[in-house]
Amino acid sequence: MVEIRTLKEGNYIKIDGEPCKIINMSKGKTSKHGEAKAKVEATGVFDGKKRTLVKPVTAGVEVPMILKTKGQVVSVQENTAQIMDLETYEMFDLAIPDGREVKEGEEIVYIEVEGKKALMGK
Repeated sequence: MVEIRTLKEGNYIKIDGEPCKIINMSKGKTSKHGEAKAKVEATGVFDGKKRTLVKPVTAGVEVPMILKTKGQVVSVQENTAQIMDLETYEMFDLAIPDGREVKEGEEIVYIEVEGKKALMGK
């Protein structure tokens, strides 16, 4: 748990239980009747949905543990890539995000959050 005021664009946060990457953040001024508010706009890591969170800047929010790991593309079939982890040599399939070009033999970076894996978009 961290306070919203410590977050920046590019950080990860959990909104509605889903890990998201912050794409835009704005903070308002303190009013005479309350605290300053922060508006956080983020996209889901796994589903790509845009989510918004509005809370006081002192509110605590969950930050997911993100593991960034290198892998090598073994094969590509339509919108799925077969990846081999370069440390453990584990093989698994990942969906290729829209707009991302992936070629066989290429080294890529993927992330793992709470046991789920996703290919990083460019």
